[in-house]
Amino acid sequence: MQGVILAAGKGSRLHPITLKRSKAMLPILGRPMVERVMETIRANGIRDFILVVSGDDRDIVRYFADECAVDVQVRFVVQEERLGMADALRRAAPLINGPFLLSACDNLTSPEHVGDLLACRRAHPESAAVLSVMPIPDEEIGRTGIVALTDGRVTRIVEKPSRAQAPSNIASLPLYVFSPRILDHLPNVRLSPRGEYELQDAIQALIDEGGPVYPVFIERRLTVTGPADLLAINKHYLMAGGDRPQLAPFTVGPNTHLITPLRIEEGTVIGRDSVIGPRVYIERDCRIGDGVGLRDAVVLRGAVVPDGASIANEVVS
Repeated sequence: MQGVILAAGKGSRLHPITLKRSKAMLPILGRPMVERVMETIRANGIRDFILVVSGDDRDIVRYFADECAVDVQVRFVVQEERLGMADALRRAAPLINGPFLLSACDNLTSPEHVGDLLACRRAHPESAAVLSVMPIPDEEIGRTGIVALTDGRVTRIVEKPSRAQAPSNIASLPLYVFSPRILDHLPNVRLSPRGEYELQDAIQALIDEGGPVYPVFIERRLTVTGPADLLAINKHYLMAGGDRPQLAPFTVGPNTHLITPLRIEEGTVIGRDSVIGPRVYIERDCRIGDGVGLRDAVVLRGAVVPDGASIANEVVS
């Protein structure tokens, strides 16, 4: 089975952070978000990946050529215009040769949940699709695809309905296992009112022709929409302790205290009389001044924190 990751999104709601790098390349404890997604899939035996990327994202191509820490084979497909998930998948279709797992680059679940999706596919080899689904609060219904379920199957999917039009409060997350039959429906997907080719329309076409489409529930996932999400996801990884701690500043001034959990990358200079941590991730080549208080924060590469600054619950870029 192949893995397809959609990584061409611009991340407009993450500005100004994404002025310097793509959303897919935002860091989660020293590794790009897209690689964190990939490792949950690779943990389930999938090694052949197709990444759909923006034509101007040279960093992602360079990273997977030179620095990727996951044992995978990666091929790239370019989506020149950001016209939705169905359009992105259509670009990847010529490289897809059978059933495949599809994920957005900003949707992080556990390897166990990915395994549950694949197990459902094995239990129902006739399935057209297996969807990752999760109950959500009513106020979030208009932000995502919503499904209707009958007798353990997905019988309807609607992209970003109003509360009045929503068939349930169960969201379809951007993580799927598909039969290659989905590819046949992509050319028939029409441009939506919001100017995108919606993958949900192709899934509904699968349902209409008899499916079957199965749901697999998850209680929680991590996603990155805005700066607060990037902070939360890095704090989650720090607290989980899955990575070996890294404290590799270039210099640390006298009377400065480092409080774990903490990750500091190489090239960072930290001044004197400062308190750094807990729950802080400092990317490489940063400059932290004298008398700084820093906790519950992410400091992105090359950032400068001035003398005397007191920062909490922020992303510094």
